[in-house]
Amino acid sequence: MKMRSHGKSVVVWILLAMLILGLGGFGLRSFSGSAKSVGAVGETKITVDDYARALRQEMQQRSQQLGQAVTMAQMKASGADQRVLGKLIGQAAIGEGARRLGVSVGDKQLQQKIYDIPAFQNASGKFDRETYKFALRQQGYSEQQFEAQLRDDLARSIIQGAVAGGVDAPKPVVDAYTQYVGEKRGFTWAEVTESDLTKAIPDPTDEQLKTYYNDHIDQFTAPETRDITYAWLTPEMLADKVKIDDATLKAEYERRIDEFKQPEKRLVERLVYSDMDAAKAAKAKLDGGATFADLAKDRGLTLDDADLGDVTRDDLGKAADAVFSAENNTVVGPVETDLGPALFKVNGIIDAQETSFADARDELAGDAEAEKARNEIGKMSENLQDRLAGGATLEEMAKETDMELGQIGFTADSTDGIAGYDEFRKAANEATTDAYPELQTLSDGGVFALRLNKIVPPQPKPFDEVKSDVADAWRADQVVQAEEARAKEIVSAVEGGKSLGETGVLTTKVASIGRGGYSDELPPPVVSKVFKTEPGKPAQITASGKVYVFVTDKVIPADMEDADTKLISGQIGKQLSNSLANDLLNFYATAVESEAGLDLDSQTVTAVQSQMQ
Repeated sequence: MKMRSHGKSVVVWILLAMLILGLGGFGLRSFSGSAKSVGAVGETKITVDDYARALRQEMQQRSQQLGQAVTMAQMKASGADQRVLGKLIGQAAIGEGARRLGVSVGDKQLQQKIYDIPAFQNASGKFDRETYKFALRQQGYSEQQFEAQLRDDLARSIIQGAVAGGVDAPKPVVDAYTQYVGEKRGFTWAEVTESDLTKAIPDPTDEQLKTYYNDHIDQFTAPETRDITYAWLTPEMLADKVKIDDATLKAEYERRIDEFKQPEKRLVERLVYSDMDAAKAAKAKLDGGATFADLAKDRGLTLDDADLGDVTRDDLGKAADAVFSAENNTVVGPVETDLGPALFKVNGIIDAQETSFADARDELAGDAEAEKARNEIGKMSENLQDRLAGGATLEEMAKETDMELGQIGFTADSTDGIAGYDEFRKAANEATTDAYPELQTLSDGGVFALRLNKIVPPQPKPFDEVKSDVADAWRADQVVQAEEARAKEIVSAVEGGKSLGETGVLTTKVASIGRGGYSDELPPPVVSKVFKTEPGKPAQITASGKVYVFVTDKVIPADMEDADTKLISGQIGKQLSNSLANDLLNFYATAVESEAGLDLDSQTVTAVQSQMQ
């Protein structure tokens, strides 16, 4: 049974609800059958409405994540319905524990909690009762229901704090995890290639190729193919009909002049001081060998805080002349500014850039003509749709309009031409042979309509047609097998006392790499196996179609005083502490449930689910 780590579910639901309201809202109806609860832990009930509301919320969250509606059948298949119920049982168990201990919150504390929820406040930040009522109504709550639920949540949070608050993972455990994560390895490796083989790969016989073909038939099977006829029209197809005159392009050039005439800029960092003496003292420290980062640190700042990005003369005001006359990687100042005396560090010089109309003309024309073409297609769309609705075939559309006809054997791997559009791929995958063509839009402003003629199921390609591909695949497989055998010989030689280099392979030494570290030259499985191999021991691995041998040279313990290691240790400690806290809550909830008893009404649970299909 999984538990929520904080007893603030209602507040989170309401905040989420207000977000959804801003997007148009949704309704949760109350389940008004004779059963009022789906179960109980002791005397603490799990109401039908609470269960329905939690299910609906989970379904909506999953739908948003997947980008499509999630059904109750899918919830059941993934076990999500049981997880939702498990959370509610856990909450009820903690609530029952609070009830038995007499833990509750007073009206004043409850009222203040409600007043503090931003979703119930007006524009001036004060609690607004009408907003409060509206939000609750949209979520299917009465005021009494919500306040009772919130009171229970607050009581549960008190129990949760008492049971799991302040739980810290033991330092030896945190240190052990940190040492494991922070440990590094040094190793020597080599890729075993075909040139390292002692025997050449023989040419295959036809019988060997046919056997390989049959044993690997999936590699030589054509995928499901959808035979599709389509008609389409894109802005590019109308290029010759939407030419723009120079007068219009020049007007557009002037409108976008800021894009084509950019003043010189500087990449600048700035530190402002309270007075000139403080600024001069900082400059003296800089002249004495301190860095700009040191000066920022003295002020309790980072270089990110001091970074102004790229600035123009107008951005700098009084300091412009001093900064723009300085060389790159120099510090200017102290200079008086509107904010006070300041030091400026110049990190980059960006020269003024000007693009003439002649140089910008092609870009301007391309943009303007594409926009005009999109508008023209928009104007045509209604007529095109009417023609299709009136029974015009795609072939007739291509003859009678600007649309062009095409044919494609569409598969999951198709990306050329119209198959490069997501909209077409989606429509092609969803098309049925009995559907009539409908006009649909493309991301560039174009339109298309398609007809699915037939679906050709996956089928093996004839051996004679793919014999060359079979031979290539057979040979590649034989090479890897031979390389693996050679790698085994190399490992044996190293175990016998030779160094990896003495076996004749080209070696590379890695001085240090972290667990899960990235290498430009090696696939991740190699690095992973290095950390599973004892120092001094050779090993081999095949990864990404290549064969590698290596020897782990040394183990580099984690530097527990390193700043990065300390950061990792803090994160590990936090995760372990949270895990321990959740475990304690689970143990407590299980104990209460065992003592008080769990009563579930499976028929009511099923009834609630059936109304949310």
